Amino acid sequence: MVNNKKQAISGAVAFLTLMGMVSLFSDMTHEGARSILGEYLNLAGASAASIGFVSGIGELCGYSLRLISGFVADKTRKYWTLVIAGYVIQVLAIPALALIPEHGWIWACGLVILERIGKAVKKPAKNTLVSFAASEIGTGKGFAYQEFLDQLGAFLGPVILFVTALVKGTEDLFTTYRLSFAVLLIPAMITIALVLSAKIKYPNPEMFEKQEEAPSAFRLKKSFVLYMAAICLFAFGFADFTLITLHAAKTVAFPESALSLLYAAAMAVDAFAALVFGWLYDKVGMKALILSTLCSTFFSCFVFLSGEAWMIGIGILLWGIGMGAQESIMKAAVSGIIPRSMRSTGFGIFETGFGIAWFLGSWLLGILYDLNPVFLVAVSVLSQLTAIVFYAMCIHYNRAER
Repeated sequence: MVNNKKQAISGAVAFLTLMGMVSLFSDMTHEGARSILGEYLNLAGASAASIGFVSGIGELCGYSLRLISGFVADKTRKYWTLVIAGYVIQVLAIPALALIPEHGWIWACGLVILERIGKAVKKPAKNTLVSFAASEIGTGKGFAYQEFLDQLGAFLGPVILFVTALVKGTEDLFTTYRLSFAVLLIPAMITIALVLSAKIKYPNPEMFEKQEEAPSAFRLKKSFVLYMAAICLFAFGFADFTLITLHAAKTVAFPESALSLLYAAAMAVDAFAALVFGWLYDKVGMKALILSTLCSTFFSCFVFLSGEAWMIGIGILLWGIGMGAQESIMKAAVSGIIPRSMRSTGFGIFETGFGIAWFLGSWLLGILYDLNPVFLVAVSVLSQLTAIVFYAMCIHYNRAER
């Protein structure tokens, strides 16, 4: 019996590691691309308004379609089909950007949206597969381990492209960026190879979660409704990193060449914060979400009420902690509330709500920043403090529903 338990745990860890490596190379591809995408679209002929519109539509598609893909995953149980199809679409859309003609910004924008759609197709099904294996070692630790490897890729991607630009030079920036996207074909192909290997080696990850239950219709429990209210409030007040880099550039707190590295630094903080809070989640449950939100609540005060590099640096540190929690223990909490048979639907609702709230919040915070950064800070802090109240209510009702 002990040996069987050890084998189950080692198998779950091996599966999580393999899927973590998939995430690492996938994030290396699309987060690397994100670090240069805005400027590339501009060089291809897109206006600032077009870039903003396409970015917003891309994110909206990338989150809202998860509601559909999550429902499909639960109905068909074809988790691997959705995961593989999503990854193929997502990672191949990035190196395809190297093929657009000189004024082909419309084609480039189409590929940007396609990449986000690919992410929407695979995300709920992938989170569900991870949740099955994570149940063997601790849901918080399982998702945190995934997030650590994921964000390692998000850190390495922009660094690789920074080095590519140093080697190629920036005299012809459009050509340099084309080469950068072509370089990203390497991690893209590794991503596809790894996800296919994972499917062959672990065709039925459901076996990791021992708890059996009869299939049931999805039901919105009060605890889940309160949880969704909390994460939407958190997301609404959590500014997109583009606003942070905009403020850092306007205040001249950092040299322009270092702005892309600020995002890499935030991703590094994100990775380690995920490990810490994932471990904490398995110890104290959803109380870890209250603590992580308290840590990140005041990031906007440090970033937007100062032009000092060290103050903005502290704000970025707190922002990274919030991101680490969002990508690890927020997902772990969904596994704890939603029954196994409808978990992809739960993840789809969670990510759709989070994405729409983040999109609308970032839009409003951008408007408030133009008016006065103090307004941005007030809305950001108030929104996240209110989220903490809803987390506490969710904890109470989740206990009562068990």
